[in-house]
Amino acid sequence: MKVNKQQLQKQEEMNGASAANSRRLSAEETDDEEMTRLALATYQSKEEEIEKKKMQVREKVEAQLGRAEEETRRLAEIWEELEVLGDPMKKEVALVRKKIDMAQKELKPLGQNCQRKEKEYKEALEAFHQKNREKNQLTSALMELLNESEKLRMKKLEELSKNI
Repeated sequence: MKVNKQQLQKQEEMNGASAANSRRLSAEETDDEEMTRLALATYQSKEEEIEKKKMQVREKVEAQLGRAEEETRRLAEIWEELEVLGDPMKKEVALVRKKIDMAQKELKPLGQNCQRKEKEYKEALEAFHQKNREKNQLTSALMELLNESEKLRMKKLEELSKNI
């Protein structure tokens, strides 16, 4: 019986140790479970915070995209207005430039013709003045000859008159 008693005692000690171990394991398991729950709660809290920030960023991006689209539409309208304003002016400017080019092409031969005729005019005017001077000289010479002839005739007439 002594052996039995010792065995029982050993068994009780083992059971006690096992119970203490069991309590320790149970406390550790509880601590582990609580840490797991805490970690899970922290993780879920962080996930929710990340989702919130993600939604805020998404809203900001969508707002900026909306403003960008609105600005794009506004710029497109301004561009169209500029095109409409610039287009008639381009046509008018092109038409006027074309007319200027045509006038320039017509002016060149007219200018050459004018220069040629101006040269001819100067030559004709010079010839006219030359002939006019020549005529005046001849007229003067004629007048002198006539005067001289008249004087000679008068002299002859006087001589004839004296002879009569």
